[in-house]
Amino acid sequence: MVHIPATQHTSHSAHDTLTPADVFTALSTVTDPELGLPITEMGLVYGVTIDAAGAVVVILTLTTVGCPLFETIHADVSAAVSALDGVTDVDIDLTFDPPWHPGMMSQRAQAEVGLI
Repeated sequence: MVHIPATQHTSHSAHDTLTPADVFTALSTVTDPELGLPITEMGLVYGVTIDAAGAVVVILTLTTVGCPLFETIHADVSAAVSALDGVTDVDIDLTFDPPWHPGMMSQRAQAEVGLI
């Protein structure tokens, strides 16, 4: 797990206002550097949790183990989530269980890359 302190801090309880849907929306602005598609459309985001203090955990996978673009994706995810009001910390939990496969992509993403 990679821990990144968020850049924005608020005095109110983030849990009251910040939702996983808000985080997912922010993550939809992060694109896969190779394909130019949102990581959410690629099926790379497995989950989001937020605790009462505003600490966010993003469970994320990559298309392959050892993906050379991890650092870029990591920085973009951290920046997108940290920019949300109420976020105090961002943890990225990288997992390969279950392994990613093209069937995890949205239909739009599959169409973009010619799979359907």
